[in-house]
Amino acid sequence: MIEKIKKHLEEIEAFTSTDKDAIESFRIRYLGKKGLLNEFFTAFKDVPNDQKKEYGQVINQLKNAAQQKITSLKEAIDGTTQASGKYGDLFRTGEPFELGARHPISIVKNKIVEIFSRIGFNVSEGPEIEDDWHNFSALNLPEYHPARDMQDTFFIQTNPDILLRTHTSSVQVRYMENNKPPIRTISPGRVYRNEDISARSHCFFHQVEGLYIDKDVSFADLKQTLQYFTTEMFGKSQIRLRPSYFPFTEPSAEVDVYWGLETETDYRMTKGTGWLEILGCGMVDPNVLKNCNIDPDEYSGFAFGMGIDRIAMLLYQIPDIRMLSENDIRFLNQFESVW
Repeated sequence: MIEKIKKHLEEIEAFTSTDKDAIESFRIRYLGKKGLLNEFFTAFKDVPNDQKKEYGQVINQLKNAAQQKITSLKEAIDGTTQASGKYGDLFRTGEPFELGARHPISIVKNKIVEIFSRIGFNVSEGPEIEDDWHNFSALNLPEYHPARDMQDTFFIQTNPDILLRTHTSSVQVRYMENNKPPIRTISPGRVYRNEDISARSHCFFHQVEGLYIDKDVSFADLKQTLQYFTTEMFGKSQIRLRPSYFPFTEPSAEVDVYWGLETETDYRMTKGTGWLEILGCGMVDPNVLKNCNIDPDEYSGFAFGMGIDRIAMLLYQIPDIRMLSENDIRFLNQFESVW
């Protein structure tokens, strides 16, 4: 039996072919489920004990030789095919393929997501067509609130209870309804408002909002989180919080980052103050927690929101927000090397 296997080793060594079908038949003959190798392994139990060691070594040699032969023949065929395709394809384009570019909105959004993912925030998403409860009522926005005015919101005429979401806070409401604290999530997405289109505003834009709900969450936690974000995003560590008002947070604040006054552009962007407003934030109002079936006596939390378009315009010195949605290839090509 051992001599028979050695003869097969000689056949394997001598075998050569450039035909894929012949190589595949060779593989099946030796390595297939019903191949010779399996027959030899099955016969192992009938080999005398004093020959089993040598028999096992010869079988392994046969297996390795067959695998190496098949691999080398396939690699030789692939190399020939690639060379032929490279130089012999008459339909190959004479111009190189253009490298695509990421949109500045995607670049900034991905960077924000990556920054917050480092401190445990996951990403949550929701529908852009929303109902009144998730967009307004659950967020402590009563019917008489100015944000419900038709000048701000796109309502569906056939159903006044359905609208295009005006912020991604609606995603946070849905997340709180379906998840128990601790909650740590950010919600990026496109939102819509009935505003005049100009260089500084549009009827649709992009936001990312963050939410953290747990026991004993304080305003100090909020400030430290935003301090971390501004340092990582802008390389600026100096921030200030100015008192403000949002219906769904109490207390609320606007956050400014100190941009500096090193260049003429800095003076123009900050109107000579050195400070730039970048986002709004606050502690989640207890009524919002109640609306989402979370006990405000046991849990507290903070929320924040920022415009992705605004940050992109700051980072890349884009003078007109309309450039972000016009799909001008000359504008987009500027970002082809930014990944």
